[in-house]
Amino acid sequence: METRKKDRILIDLEKLNTFGAEGCPACGRNFELGEAVVPALGAWEGERYIHEDEAVYDKDTNSFYERTYFKEKPS
Repeated sequence: METRKKDRILIDLEKLNTFGAEGCPACGRNFELGEAVVPALGAWEGERYIHEDEAVYDKDTNSFYERTYFKEKPS
């Protein structure tokens, strides 16, 4: 899996307070301080932050996708 460092962010206290209540839409786990997240497309509308290890980077679209959604998305 290729990662793009510029899109990756680390969860700080402000982001934890913002995203923490809803958790990761890809895996359902709560975010923790210091975790790496990326903005990704998935079964939801628009981009949402998910854990970096739940994301796949697609060079063709220059975007991250939620792992399960990427396998199922039409070409």
